[in-house]
Amino acid sequence: MDRETEPDIEQTGPLLPVEALQEASTPVAPASRPAISGLGADPRVPVWIRRAVIAAVVGIAVTIWLGWRVGLTFAALVAIADTVYQSKRMAVIPAAARVTAAQRRTRRRLLLLRPSGYLALHARAIPGSGSVIDHLVIGPPGVFAVDSEYWDRRLPVRASGGKILYHGPANRKERLVHARWEAAQASLLVGAALGQPLGVRPVMVIYGPTIPWAVASLRGVDVFSGAWVRKYFSRKARAARRRHLTGAQISHIYEAAAEVLPPAR
Repeated sequence: MDRETEPDIEQTGPLLPVEALQEASTPVAPASRPAISGLGADPRVPVWIRRAVIAAVVGIAVTIWLGWRVGLTFAALVAIADTVYQSKRMAVIPAAARVTAAQRRTRRRLLLLRPSGYLALHARAIPGSGSVIDHLVIGPPGVFAVDSEYWDRRLPVRASGGKILYHGPANRKERLVHARWEAAQASLLVGAALGQPLGVRPVMVIYGPTIPWAVASLRGVDVFSGAWVRKYFSRKARAARRRHLTGAQISHIYEAAAEVLPPAR
């Protein structure tokens, strides 16, 4: 997808007063294109239907030949065998491995932005909590706390009302709230080290399922597909070209962030 499906997201300036920082956290409703009919349906339903049809056909055929008891047994065996096969073929990657894979993919994309003046800290712990900021990105358009997630690709992703993010039937509100909290903590800690207010934009990057929009702002969190990482920051830079951070400011913020946000263990 080469164009955004919503109005431009409100830009966050390099250094913000407290009022602007609060405003940056206000949710903006995405103007994404209408969801495709049936988008919210469970993608496993076709698998279940196919399994039932195959089991029924086998059961009927064996019933005609050897009787209903044997036919029923064969139908059950076919259903069990297909269930085992599908579970192995479509096994979900363990959560820890998925997170690591997502973070690595985002790291590679962010590395390509270094020639454009971006610096990034990866896997930084928030002191006094068990939370980790996956990527703190500092560049010409400002500072961003990026959360990289790998979700089950079989389940669809959709948004509602600018506040709700669904992955299949599950409401992922807690992920949006946590992303905002991490950005707020980075803002407070790094801003204190700098001695001035600092705006940090919360961002969520999703890998796995298809994302039916370019960039959506949900509860103040910019949400988009991992394939959009470079394009997202490039567009942010163009939109904020009159309020760019200088190279010296970027380095200063980077050093302060590295000091107050230690590497996660």
